[in-house]
Amino acid sequence: MAGFDDAGVKLPAPHFLGHRERLKDRFTTGGPDAMPDYELLEMVLFRAIRRGDTKPIAKQLLARFGTFAEVLSAEPERLMKVKGVGEAVATELKIVHAAAMRLMRGKVINRPLLASWSAILEYVRAAMAFSDIEQFRVLFLDKKNQLIADEVQQEGTVDHTPVYPREVVKRALELGASNIVLVHNHPSGDPTPSMADLDMTKKIIEAGQRLGVAVHDHVVVGRKGHLSFRQTGLL
Repeated sequence: MAGFDDAGVKLPAPHFLGHRERLKDRFTTGGPDAMPDYELLEMVLFRAIRRGDTKPIAKQLLARFGTFAEVLSAEPERLMKVKGVGEAVATELKIVHAAAMRLMRGKVINRPLLASWSAILEYVRAAMAFSDIEQFRVLFLDKKNQLIADEVQQEGTVDHTPVYPREVVKRALELGASNIVLVHNHPSGDPTPSMADLDMTKKIIEAGQRLGVAVHDHVVVGRKGHLSFRQTGLL
């Protein structure tokens, strides 16, 4: 709403007055694809920032982290380093991220691996590709190669995650899994496997062979894409 200056002259209304309604209308009529990342991010921020212009904060977040996906994936501590982002904003962003991950996970759980492979890759990339620390997760498959569980086994540093082959195989047996898919991320962005990655994969394969648990694939994800051991002949 416009105000008045000290001389009683009516001031112009803020430029963002009505902006929220216009964005909502455009979203309703054109859908999310009709909106650039910063506008979609503005709308996400509406719930945490009840009044005022959210565009500057949205643009600062994108400038800091790069993409819409990277903003949602960023840790709350890093988000709150951006001016204007407090705990409420960080929490709202993480809620949206959690909802997106729950939706993507629902598309792959209890479904045949081969029929949903592209969805699985999208899911693990969204879950891990933009993390600042290494994570090692395992997808557990039953005899029909249906995904029955997805668990993060270990978290490490920016370039190392401790992995214990016996624990991986033990967990597979507890869940009744016949096959597993190993997944980990490279915070550097480059999904090229290291010698340590190759050695770790070999040890898990050997541990699994003794107890009837097969490694179907090992996927490395990063900001620049992903690499499948099976598709590249490393497995």
